[in-house]
Amino acid sequence: MTDKIEMATVSSRGQICIPNDIRAEMGIKEGSKVLFALTGDSLIMKRVSMETFREITMPLKEAIKKSVLKESDIPEIIHRFRAGKKAKNKN
Repeated sequence: MTDKIEMATVSSRGQICIPNDIRAEMGIKEGSKVLFALTGDSLIMKRVSMETFREITMPLKEAIKKSVLKESDIPEIIHRFRAGKKAKNKN
């Protein structure tokens, strides 16, 4: 994937049109799912397949079962998931 920077405008209804180049490169089509993660003042959007969604939510579901999940734990879980994905992609 190549690095791209594009600008979009938020509509009065809070909608954003993802630029064509980025949609095409990411394989985002009508009905595609995307995940939004807010970290400080940065918003990250990630295309999500059902497999990716299961990987992301598994640690959250396990923590909920143990009744130990706090809202403050969620960013750390997401960071661990991202670090694991980066490590897998390097191998």
